[in-house]
Amino acid sequence: MKRREALKNIGLGTGFVVVTPGLISLLQSCTDDVETWTPAFLSVEEGQVLTRLVDTILPKSDIPSATEVNVPQFIDKFINEVSDDEEQAMIKEGFGNLLGIVKSDYNEKLVKVSDKDYKDLLDKHMRIKGEDDEERIANPDSMEPTTSEFLNQIKWMTINAYKTTEEIGENVLAYDPVPAAYYCGDLDELTGGKSWSL
Repeated sequence: MKRREALKNIGLGTGFVVVTPGLISLLQSCTDDVETWTPAFLSVEEGQVLTRLVDTILPKSDIPSATEVNVPQFIDKFINEVSDDEEQAMIKEGFGNLLGIVKSDYNEKLVKVSDKDYKDLLDKHMRIKGEDDEERIANPDSMEPTTSEFLNQIKWMTINAYKTTEEIGENVLAYDPVPAAYYCGDLDELTGGKSWSL
């Protein structure tokens, strides 16, 4: 049970609680050149899968995609520098299982797996909390994270890392460099219907 709880709590510091200057500097220190990025914790194949997954979760639209603001680099660096050994072991195991699914269900060569395949992977394997997770039903006492639990954790980390980037915080969300100012009025009028970045 402790491993399952630990999995649910992986990355709680990535933006759900107060963003510390250390985490902000960690995010800003990620390389801008995605093509030359070599993961520090993940293997190269795991980094490729993570990159494709985060762009499937948060694709480019009128705002930047997850890879354009270095979310995969941040997640890899966060796991490497912040997560403890037990969390790292669970993440490695989760990525190992995920790589097996991608290679067996879609293509042995990761470069040939399409965006549609990654969307299908998420649709097929990621369950919303409360839905039936067949792996968990089959092994209710297992300490191993299920594929669904692991994919939901990647999604959670992706969204929180994305929201804490400078680009999204200052240019997409409502941003006030002096957050202590007091405003009175309709929130939609004050922020243009956007959430606050801090």
